[in-house]
Formats: sequence, C-alpha cells, structure tokens
Amino acid sequence: MTPHNLASLDKVANVVLAPGDPERCTYIASNFLNNTQLVSSKRGNVVYTGYYKDKRVSLASTGMGASSAGLYTYELYHFYNVDTIIRIGTSGGLQKEIEPGELVIPLSVSCDGAWANQYQLNGTFSPCPDYSLFHVATTLATKLNIKFYSGMVFSSDYFSEYNAMGEKAVEQWARMGALAQDMETYSLFSNAMWCKKKALSILTMTDNCITQHSLKDEERMTGLNNMITLALETALEC
Repeated sequence: MTPHNLASLDKVANVVLAPGDPERCTYIASNFLNNTQLVSSKRGNVVYTGYYKDKRVSLASTGMGASSAGLYTYELYHFYNVDTIIRIGTSGGLQKEIEPGELVIPLSVSCDGAWANQYQLNGTFSPCPDYSLFHVATTLATKLNIKFYSGMVFSSDYFSEYNAMGEKAVEQWARMGALAQDMETYSLFSNAMWCKKKALSILTMTDNCITQHSLKDEERMTGLNNMITLALETALEC
C-alpha cells in the first residue's frame, strides 16, 4: 500500500495494463476480463485485477501527464514488484498518413520535459521499450491484421495545441519524423529502464494534428478495442 494505491502487494498482478483514464480501466474490466476485483480506488485512479484467458493481469490508471504517470508506474515497479507495464493510451498523430483509430507502437520516445534530469546524465536520454515486448506486440498485430506504425513518438508536458505556440508547437517534431504525441510514454519508459523492468506503449491515434481528422465522440471508447486486445494478447506472452 502507498499513499496513492490502496492495494495490498498480493492484489496486483506481475503484468499491468496502464491507461491514463480510470474509466478505460472500468471498461476493460467489465468487457475483457473475468473474475475481476477492484483492489484500489484512490485520488480518482483505480486498480483492477482479473483474468484474461487464464492470465492474471491488473489494470491501473495513471492519470494525465508525465508526472502523474511517472508516479504511479514507479510505485508499481518499485513497491509492488511489477515486472511489466503496458501503456494503452490515446495520442495525437503527427504524420498525415496515420488515420484515426490506427495504432502507434513506439520504438523510441523524445520529450520536451525535464523528467530525465533526475538521472544526472551528461547528455540526452531517449528511452526505449523492452524489445522482446515490442517484438511480440508487432508480430501479434500483424497476425491479427491490426494496422500499426512503429517509430519515434514525442511525449510533451503540453496537451496538443494547449500552449503558447498552438498548433505550431508540433511542426518541428513532425518534421523530425515523430509519429505521434502523448504525455506519458517518456516517464514510463524511463522508469522501466531505471528500475530494470519492462515497458511497452501501445497508442491509438484519436486526433491527427496535421489533417485535423478525429474519432467521433462515440468511438473514443469502443474505437480503442484493437489497442486493448493487442495489449492483452501481448500480456499472455509475459
């Protein structure tokens, strides 16, 4: 138990799927898992543990942004001895060919924040996912006929155009080849590498920042099912 997670150690599985939105945890728990138990509800975030095809998994919401996601995922790794965290989140597309509803599986992540300053590195840190998880997920996506893109993504401390530069804020990152923008992947991957654990991020592109194409409101939950299924199938291999 921590100040932010009421679950006892034995109530959290070794593999955790981590959406930002607590309502997405509830949706997955109700529609994808069996024998599900709510093991923590604290400060608006929730943790469920249940079974997917006889595999024990947990769902833990992280909230929005690097600091919130970094706090919750660090606690899972450090205090709950979780081995693997798979982020399942939404993102803004930075390349025009990526359509709403399609997946991005990051191979590396850049950021505009100061998360890595804590490591006192003499250089720029670009964390990566666990390659074995990445390989499993991309192989399964191909097998399941789920369209995805892999490459570099950009984690920002700012939400999309909610900043002084507006839509221009992402132009240079798009020019450098970033596929999508989120707010949490950088702190997750950094925590995993620092704690010597495993992490993967699977993102659904909900809004393309270049074309302005977006998922409809009613699609923003059910339109994430490919991402959820892929993450759960990947968890079976952990």
